[in-house]
Amino acid sequence: MEEHEMSPNDYLAVLKRRKWSLVLPAVIVMLISAAVALILPPVYKSVSTILIEEQEIPDNFVMSTVTSYAEQRLQTIHQRIMSTSRLLEIITRLDLYKDLREKATTEEVIDKMREDISLDYISAEVVDRKTGRPATATIAFTLSYEAQDSPATVQKVANILASLFLEENLQVRERQAMEATSFLGDEQKKVKKSLDEIEQKIAEFKQEHINELPEVLQVNLQSRHNVQSSKERLSEQLRALKEREGGLQSELANLSPQMGMEDIKRLEALKLELNSLETRFTDHYPDVIKTRQEIEKLTKKINTGEKGSPTAMPDNPAYINLSSQLSSVQAEIESVKRQYADLQRNEDNLNKWIEATPRVEETYNALLSERRNRQTKFDDLSQKLMEANVAYGLEKDQKGERFTLIDPARLPEKPDKPNRLAILLIGMVLGIGAGVAGAALMEFSDQSVRRAEILVRETSFPVLAAIPRISCAEDKQQHKLRWRWGVLLLLAVLLVAVLAFHFLVMDLNVLWAKLMRRMM
Repeated sequence: MEEHEMSPNDYLAVLKRRKWSLVLPAVIVMLISAAVALILPPVYKSVSTILIEEQEIPDNFVMSTVTSYAEQRLQTIHQRIMSTSRLLEIITRLDLYKDLREKATTEEVIDKMREDISLDYISAEVVDRKTGRPATATIAFTLSYEAQDSPATVQKVANILASLFLEENLQVRERQAMEATSFLGDEQKKVKKSLDEIEQKIAEFKQEHINELPEVLQVNLQSRHNVQSSKERLSEQLRALKEREGGLQSELANLSPQMGMEDIKRLEALKLELNSLETRFTDHYPDVIKTRQEIEKLTKKINTGEKGSPTAMPDNPAYINLSSQLSSVQAEIESVKRQYADLQRNEDNLNKWIEATPRVEETYNALLSERRNRQTKFDDLSQKLMEANVAYGLEKDQKGERFTLIDPARLPEKPDKPNRLAILLIGMVLGIGAGVAGAALMEFSDQSVRRAEILVRETSFPVLAAIPRISCAEDKQQHKLRWRWGVLLLLAVLLVAVLAFHFLVMDLNVLWAKLMRRMM
């Protein structure tokens, strides 16, 4: 059959003819959507909003030892709280998922609770203090819980989860700060022990090489110079003493140890002098008389005195004086020699120390460098430990970055799921679409000819007569039945409309109550 353009009257005729094909699918789909909206159990949702606050004290004053970002720490806390033991404790305490626990395993129940818990971040554009560039930062997050339990139970679970997040954050930050302090303290003790060991090694090394250390090199050089000067002075003194010793020995050789021998020598000398005088002068010359008298005295003295013995003690004062001077000079020479020997030994020791100083200096500098490195590390660890202790006090007093509950979980006033109004509206749209589709399908699949002009156009034969519709009793009965079904369908549509209006009014009331609370 060839297609032809349909006029509005044709569409009205199709609508009148296919009204049941249009109405029945629409009403059935609407009734199904209404049934779904009414049968689906309500799911309540409670949400807590937690603000991430920065530490009160500037970072320039106190640097926190907690270096993880808020998002990373939130994920860590989330994994801790979502552990099987934590969730199972909450389920047992509040008797959650009672029906599900009767027919599912514990792991499935816990997985269901994990699906019902949601963690969402709230980000904002901020300016990075270090770079001065805009960046996206997490300033808060929401923690929600949804379930088919009572609103009070859902609110209680949401509050428990929020409190667990707050407590876990404090514990995590305090534990990290404590671990940092403990680690730095242990490292400081180890470095202190090694520093004491190197100090002991340096002390023992200095004790062993006390005269060979680099810091006494100048002293040793100066001491060697002084020793050499003293040796030169002692050499000059020894030379002078030896010359004096030689002179005293020469003088002593010309003297007799005993006085008798001196008188004999004096007597012979006087006799020779007398002979010389007698040859030149007379016997009455004063010098001759004086010499003879002296000869007589010495002769009488020699004749009346004892003869000198070589073994007798010296009694010549001049000899004794020279002997004592010679002994003193010889003793002084020995003293100078001993002093010179001591200086020579001292010089040898100084030379040995000075020669050993470069070798000792290499080892000593290595020990000092090691001590300096360990001391630097110890000072650095001490500084870091002090800062870590301050940071631990910061976390303990809750002055660092912290989570603040700014919007606690509220008692749900209406179910979050399902959205019954949306289901009804979608059902109505789908019903109308299903009705239109059914009517169109029935119309396009029907090959009947309903007007004379169409038959003429299709067959090229004239229509001689048209038989009108003849109604019988059975047709009237079917007509009444159709009206009854129409009324029932109309009532169903009205019921769906009333339900949609009811849910719409409920949503409007909730929105109005929230608006009034915010205005107050």
